[in-house]
Amino acid sequence: MDEATFRAVMGRFATGVAVVAVRTAAGLHGVTVNAFTSVSLKPVLVLVSLDSLSTSCALVAEAGRFAVSVLSDRHEFLADRFAGRAPLVPPDFTGAPHTLTPSGHPILDGCLAWLDCRVHATHEAGDHTLVVAAVEALGLGTDDPPLLYWTGRFRHLGSRADGMI
Repeated sequence: MDEATFRAVMGRFATGVAVVAVRTAAGLHGVTVNAFTSVSLKPVLVLVSLDSLSTSCALVAEAGRFAVSVLSDRHEFLADRFAGRAPLVPPDFTGAPHTLTPSGHPILDGCLAWLDCRVHATHEAGDHTLVVAAVEALGLGTDDPPLLYWTGRFRHLGSRADGMI
């Protein structure tokens, strides 16, 4: 089994796109993720998978908390920026309109939904760290179509007028 084939196979599973963001003494930091899911209703837990060697993983571990913004199709450019495929968002989040969660972590304006999370447990899994987090606050945002990730690219469902949603 080779890495390229594995990536191609997993790329056939369409996912939503989110930004995991954290506030530390050094400022604000965010990363685009598509490995994000609910884990449990009692207690309310979610899971995000982060590259173990990434700055994002280290900052989430340092802060012990983070916020998740579920992205709409209007956020594609920001998703590229937080993924490092466009100019990175600076530590003050200039160019990334946001508000802060009750615990002080950034959520992107116009997101579909947001969650304010506290790290509950971490599990090493190959080259990634699975971060299980307790949801302490959450909210709904816009009703725009979601930003999707499929076959290595961002995708759009289309507009409501298309009847695709």
